[in-house]
Amino acid sequence: MKKYTIPDKYSRNSNFNFLAFQRECISVHVGQAGVQIGNGCWELYCLEHGIQADGNMPPEKAAGSGDDSFSTFFNETSAGKHVPRAIFVDLEPTVVDEIRSGAYRQLFHPEQLITGKEDAANNYARGHYTVGRELIDQVLDRIGNFQINVPGPGIPHLP
Repeated sequence: MKKYTIPDKYSRNSNFNFLAFQRECISVHVGQAGVQIGNGCWELYCLEHGIQADGNMPPEKAAGSGDDSFSTFFNETSAGKHVPRAIFVDLEPTVVDEIRSGAYRQLFHPEQLITGKEDAANNYARGHYTVGRELIDQVLDRIGNFQINVPGPGIPHLP
């Protein structure tokens, strides 16, 4: 097993400040399993951080609690609504339609839910070269939109 070490310029003894980096995540949930697990994860994130199913935070939680750990996973709009930094992608629309019609349907922006018109019918080549290829540009554009809105270094850029 290879041992990894932190270079001296990043060690605790240096002037490098780890706290200067923003801690923000963009989640991409792909396929039936990814979408279903992602939906469950976002429900738990909301419960853990006290965010309601419509993306709003109760006034007693929002007023001066000092805990902004939810900002790692959520963008806050000017209206005070918290929107997950997540994209759900599936070639077949029924699984993502469960999110569109579920209890947390108001939590996600419609542009975050990307679906094709038909699935790949358990055929890798069909999903990779034909049906799936149509969605790649749309998914990369949405990820790029999140990256533009996330300030700070350390964000990997897509080609």
